[in-house]
Amino acid sequence: MATTKRAEPDACSLLDADHRNVKKLFKAYEELTNSRAASASQKKRELADEICMELTVHAQIEEEIFYPALRKAIKDTDLLDEAEVEHASAKDLIAQIQEATDVDDKFDAKVIVLGEYIDHHVKEERNEIFVKARAARGLDLVGMREQLEARKEELMAEMSGATAS
Repeated sequence: MATTKRAEPDACSLLDADHRNVKKLFKAYEELTNSRAASASQKKRELADEICMELTVHAQIEEEIFYPALRKAIKDTDLLDEAEVEHASAKDLIAQIQEATDVDDKFDAKVIVLGEYIDHHVKEERNEIFVKARAARGLDLVGMREQLEARKEELMAEMSGATAS
């Protein structure tokens, strides 16, 4: 039976799996915003830290590997320029969340707005960037997936080590 390239997991499917994972984290965070339990504040901090780490690593692998390869393979790079600006905005909010000392209403608002930014970014990637990436000639998205995965593991290990010390 013949298989199509689409059946094999590629760079876009790895990045999209990250999107789905972080969406679940945002959903869990939002559920905690309604909780009055004493432990909710600590759980929110932990979830926010996990969200920030996941997004930081995700943005970095896109910026180091995915976007540069795509820039070479497609003519219309306006979408990539927008995506990088969106990353910069998200990074600003991530920094504010990480620097916050209190888990209060303002903290919740920052995490929720970050989730909204990410939702918008994900829609553009899924509906436009991934479509163009998969249609591009000469772009080995299956091989790139392995590259992205390896770099992601490396960065996660670095960040886990940094937070443990």
